[in-house]
Amino acid sequence: MADPLEAKSVETATEPAAKVETPETKKKAPRSRKAKAEPRPPARRNGAHTASQAEEAPAAAARTGRKIYSEKERAQKRAQIEKSISGGATLKSAVKQAGISEQTYYQWKKAAAPASDGDDLKDLVALEEENKRLKSLLAERLRKDNAELKRKLGLQ
Repeated sequence: MADPLEAKSVETATEPAAKVETPETKKKAPRSRKAKAEPRPPARRNGAHTASQAEEAPAAAARTGRKIYSEKERAQKRAQIEKSISGGATLKSAVKQAGISEQTYYQWKKAAAPASDGDDLKDLVALEEENKRLKSLLAERLRKDNAELKRKLGLQ
C-alpha cells in the first residue's frame, strides 16, 4: 500500500498553487486618460482635399492648391531667379522670393533646355571637318615659310 504521507504530497502537487497576497503589494489602478481637445482633421498634403472638404466646397470652386504657370510666366520666374543668383543670392532664397520650390525650378530649367541631342553630333562632325581644313591650311603655310627660309639661307 501507498504511504499516506506520499499520497497527501501528490495531491497537493496536482492542485494549483494559491497566490500569496501580502499587504505590501498593491495593485495599480489604471491611469485616467486626459480628454483630448477636439479631434483635428488630418493635414493636407500636396494640395489634396479630404472628403469633408470636397462636400463643403462646390465642385466648380474646388482649388487644388497648385498654381499652374504659363510658359511666359515660367520664363519670367526663371529669369528673375537667375538674376538674383548672379546678384549673389543663394538658389534657395531666390526660388523662395520667386514663390516656387527648388524642385519646380529644376524641372522648369530642364524643360526649357533645348533638346538638341541630334544637333550635338552634327555640330561635332562640323567642328572636326573645320579642324581638318584649318590643319591643312596651317601645314601648307608652314611648308611655304620653310621653303622660303631655305631659299634665303641658300640651303637648297
